[in-house]
Amino acid sequence: MTNATAPSRRRPGAERVDALRQVEERVLWLSTAIIDHANRKRPNPSGLKVGGHQASSASMVTIMTALWFGCLTAADRVSVKPHASPVLHAINYLLGGLEEEYLTTLRAFGGLQSYPSRSKDPDVVDYSTGSVGIGATAPIWGALARRYVGSKGGGAGTGRQFSLVGDAELDEGACWEAVLDPMVGELGEVCWIVDLNRQSLDRVVPEIGATRLQGMFDAAGWQVITVKYGRLLEELFARPGGEALRRRLDSMTNPEYQRLLRCAPEQLRERLPGSGPDSAAVRALLDPLADDTVHAAVRDLGGHDLDALRDALDAIDDDRPTVIFAYTVKGHGLATEGHPQNHSSLLSAEQFAALADRVGMSPDEPWARFVPDSAAGRLCAETALRLRREPAPAGAVAAIPSDIGRTPSGRTTTQAALGRTLLDLTRAAPEAARQVVTLCPDVSSSTNLGGWVNKVGVWSVRERRDWFDDDPETILHWRERPSGQHLELGIAETNLVGLLGELGATWSRWGRPLLPIGVLYDPFVERALEPWSFGIYAGGQSILVGTPSGVSLAPEGGAHQSITTPSVGLEQPGCVTYEPAFAIDVEWTLLASLARLGRPDGTSAYLRLSTRPVDQSLAGVPEDPAARELRRRQVVAGAYPIRRADGPPAVSIAAVGALLPEALAAADRLAASGVPADVVCVTSPGLLFEALQNRAGREEGPSWILDAAFPAHRSAPLVTVLDGHPHTLAFLAAVNNVRARHLGVTRFGQSGDLDEVYRHHRIDTDSIVAAALDLR
Repeated sequence: MTNATAPSRRRPGAERVDALRQVEERVLWLSTAIIDHANRKRPNPSGLKVGGHQASSASMVTIMTALWFGCLTAADRVSVKPHASPVLHAINYLLGGLEEEYLTTLRAFGGLQSYPSRSKDPDVVDYSTGSVGIGATAPIWGALARRYVGSKGGGAGTGRQFSLVGDAELDEGACWEAVLDPMVGELGEVCWIVDLNRQSLDRVVPEIGATRLQGMFDAAGWQVITVKYGRLLEELFARPGGEALRRRLDSMTNPEYQRLLRCAPEQLRERLPGSGPDSAAVRALLDPLADDTVHAAVRDLGGHDLDALRDALDAIDDDRPTVIFAYTVKGHGLATEGHPQNHSSLLSAEQFAALADRVGMSPDEPWARFVPDSAAGRLCAETALRLRREPAPAGAVAAIPSDIGRTPSGRTTTQAALGRTLLDLTRAAPEAARQVVTLCPDVSSSTNLGGWVNKVGVWSVRERRDWFDDDPETILHWRERPSGQHLELGIAETNLVGLLGELGATWSRWGRPLLPIGVLYDPFVERALEPWSFGIYAGGQSILVGTPSGVSLAPEGGAHQSITTPSVGLEQPGCVTYEPAFAIDVEWTLLASLARLGRPDGTSAYLRLSTRPVDQSLAGVPEDPAARELRRRQVVAGAYPIRRADGPPAVSIAAVGALLPEALAAADRLAASGVPADVVCVTSPGLLFEALQNRAGREEGPSWILDAAFPAHRSAPLVTVLDGHPHTLAFLAAVNNVRARHLGVTRFGQSGDLDEVYRHHRIDTDSIVAAALDLR
């Protein structure tokens, strides 16, 4: 594909072009100097490598200069390639959005982060990046989140969503899962700019496959723009022999091209023509050119040409997503440009001094801004004014009840209780319910959300006809309209949690908090965990529901049975995990989780639910209002005593979720054998571990739940049991320093009857009784 052609418009004057080039040079200098200072000037008592990416930053300098100083508006948002964070900070500094004191703090404690961070960097960062592929796709989900908010009364404005992506990042499957999702094809505000420098961390990529990548985007319905060559090469292509030179460059392998960048003039003249049929024509074209011209021409790629980039940005079609492939040289403008091992290399002191001399700066005073009344200074001031944003208004989540007041009866599952609670919320707190948005990867009906979906409808940018609305056998009604509150993406968990994180960030982006709940099969939570975790890191507050879970889904067999997910709450920062045993526990924990969303001190939540029907009378929900409230507080805090033996217990049983019936049955059998047993229902191992840390003084926070669930005066040997890995509850032995046995699942699941499967994994009633007797 050829360079983009833009609509005809007047070119900027010579003064402005010169100012842009001065800004480009200053951004290159500042980004390089930020990394140099961190590695060479700042004291480093530990001796550990500080690092940074001068070459990766340099390849993005022209692209980001063209974008910020010639294209962006205040409504636009940009996700910056992780290794180009120094370029972002350099630009923010020139625009007055970053104090000079921070330029010396790259990768220092409390300073500029290794990669752009919304929550930790001192300057404006639109999207946190650093986890490969996730930052690249975030603007897609940001665009959907903005449209969703816009359909609910506005307040999110408009604007494009840019991703600045390294070509190697396109190896990540997360990118293609997002590109191919059917909802993405309508997002004309999305634009990816690919830094096509053809290098990875260790090498020149032999076959980058640019044509193949272009075809993949095109097949997905994206507009594809390629910016391959700069003005100098385009002028040479128009001369006699120019087409031969173009063919030579187009057909050249990446490693051969990169080697040319390291050649002295005489070597370059010898190697560039090659030995093919066009070699004589290319040589004749080069012969009259000065060495400097040949040197400049071979590295004159479109990603370093401000005019070519401006034309590409002008050519964006707002009716569909766009990708711009900008050919670049890694390390462009630095002494290390084009070297296959330049990824983390640093300029030597001599090379740094030479760069300073070339751009008119001083290594001793590296942080100079432009004189305000200079052309470049005025350009910076104009750009800063154009990009200035008003702070997001402080929006609030509607009041959420802590207890809807219904006491479930009969036999039901915690999975079914999720949909029931959401429907109850529409009646008990309609304003709060209107802020709820649910997401699924094609599992709405199988996770019991059908009633909720029928009630609130499916969200769509525009209304679509439901062709089955008159079919009497249709139970799940798929009514798509802008007023809907449920979104269903394709079967790609990364997409689900990517959108979940951005919907959970609307409170900080636009002051419009939402209550996002994503539901997926629990065995796939680990697949989704990394992008969801990164969303939490970036400030997205949401609820992830994994269901069905564990080997309790016995007939499905090992492929659909989760083992390690119960410990997520012990390990994931910014997240509270619950595994409720009863429907009332689902209601209380879900309401508490919703109440933590959409605020500066908020947290996300993970609920692990089951398809095992359980007799709800086993919960023994107190009828007295005060006792009921005490039970609710304990459920939300992490555990509650569900059975107390008469007199001191000989053993305690701590059980989670679907295994409460087995724990209670074991307590009955033990009591009949003269072994009194207490039973504790654990709803959140993570909160109990946090309470234990608090009690030890390692963290500040409450620890009362430990005394409520495991009082010292009832201390006894402990059996823990859950439908998951036993290490999740192993720490509970330290609450009262007792002997313990820990039962759980440590092998892949098996198909079969529930009793058979429980017996196979030794989490059945017999196994609990045996473990308790073994502790006597």
